[in-house]
Amino acid sequence: MDRIGVGIVGAGTGGWASISHVPVVSALPDYELRAISTSRAESAAAAAEQYGVAAAFHRYEDLIAHPGVDLVVVAVKVPAHFDVITAALDAGKMVYSEWPLARNLAEATELAGRAERAGLRTVIGLQGRYAPEVRYARDLIGQGYIGDVLGTTMVGSGMVWGDKVHLRGNAYWFDAANGATPLASAATHALDALHSVLGDFASLSANLVSARTEATVVEDGGVVPFTVADQIAVAGTLAGGAAASVFYRGGTSRGNNFHWEINGADGDLVISSPAWGNMQVADLTLEGGRGEDSAVSKLAVPEQHTTDLPGGLTRQASGVAALYARFAADLRDGTRDTPGFAHALTRHREIDTVERASRTGARQELPGTP
Repeated sequence: MDRIGVGIVGAGTGGWASISHVPVVSALPDYELRAISTSRAESAAAAAEQYGVAAAFHRYEDLIAHPGVDLVVVAVKVPAHFDVITAALDAGKMVYSEWPLARNLAEATELAGRAERAGLRTVIGLQGRYAPEVRYARDLIGQGYIGDVLGTTMVGSGMVWGDKVHLRGNAYWFDAANGATPLASAATHALDALHSVLGDFASLSANLVSARTEATVVEDGGVVPFTVADQIAVAGTLAGGAAASVFYRGGTSRGNNFHWEINGADGDLVISSPAWGNMQVADLTLEGGRGEDSAVSKLAVPEQHTTDLPGGLTRQASGVAALYARFAADLRDGTRDTPGFAHALTRHREIDTVERASRTGARQELPGTP
């Protein structure tokens, strides 16, 4: 298979793409970075020089039209996703979109439908499921390490959505209309990892609370209103019958910022990251105990869960690398294991269900996962 030509929309220096997508594309032999775009010609030129890329644009339409670009990576703010992804799909290009796919369920439904009708391969940036600790936990449960799963609890911090935001450009996080909410972002990244191990919800109840009303912008001293719920509580029953409770808060905690327990009839597993609540980019620790053990202890993750990743990458980049590697394998082998837009639509439907459960106060049933 020829190398997959990558074009990254939103590849400015210092942003998320610069610390994740760019080093990953450079490290994996199946890919080649062939074009980048940013919102300004000056920043595009600076990024192209830093990354060693000849094709640099300040209009994403020009990147999409580049004949060497096979895969368009969408790493811009969520409100811009719909237009960029639509243009890429209409041009017949494969698309890797950062999560969330769109601002709301209606946009996600349209994008997933367009991709399906066009027969185009897609990737959604829900990389937490590929963390080595998460993958090993799934294996251990499948091997019977904890026996029948009885229940699971997860508590985490969104890290942002506290009482301060450092940059004015990131204040869009606090406006619910933009779709980059604590529920849609940090909480659903973690929920997707939970579902990859234990299965989806069969039914759930939820309580979304807006505990804060405004945040201070450190950069200019201004104030932005909160229209997002910054305290998220979801409880329900998983398809396999286990109980699940998930709580995510905006901001950070002086205690643990991520703690996930999976309790079974014969043992327990714990995945944690005291300092960082966004588990998809965190340094995680996996602990376990069973039988006569009186406490959990650290478990070494087998090399088989890390050997498919290039060395020298940061934790922020390693999960992204796992997605890229899985996608390249899918294209080679004709498989469809990488989560794409159809999977993203399932997660957007779950978000919609959580919001409806909170709004109505009624327990909601969820359809089976495709």
